[in-house]
Amino acid sequence: MKRLWTPAWIVRHVAMVVLVVGFLALGWWQIGRAASGNGLSWAYAFEWPIFAGFVVFVWWREVRHALRGPEAPEPAPAPPAPSGAATRPGVRRPVRVTRVPVPAADGEDADLAAYNRYLQWLNANPGARPGDYPG
Repeated sequence: MKRLWTPAWIVRHVAMVVLVVGFLALGWWQIGRAASGNGLSWAYAFEWPIFAGFVVFVWWREVRHALRGPEAPEPAPAPPAPSGAATRPGVRRPVRVTRVPVPAADGEDADLAAYNRYLQWLNANPGARPGDYPG
């Protein structure tokens, strides 16, 4: 429970209370305006409490998330990269191959055959982008 009383969490608690009270007050104000004849205010009278409920929902979800697990340890510093090594992660791109024509089977649509070859190529190259397709 001590995790919920850090300065950052106190700010979150105060912000939640201020927002909920403010949204409910705005909803009450809109009810007064709607009762005096402003028809559009009926929509706002229901909208502001929904906003307040959303704030409570997000706050409650964050509280549960904070209480769920142990405090996260400080991340260890990354080891220095050896000289000459790439500092950014490598992205493997598929090798482009020449297009091999595949004859269409009897009664098979040529467009359907081309689309099936494309899907087969995508399945064989899971990290490829559609623009990498050699066909």
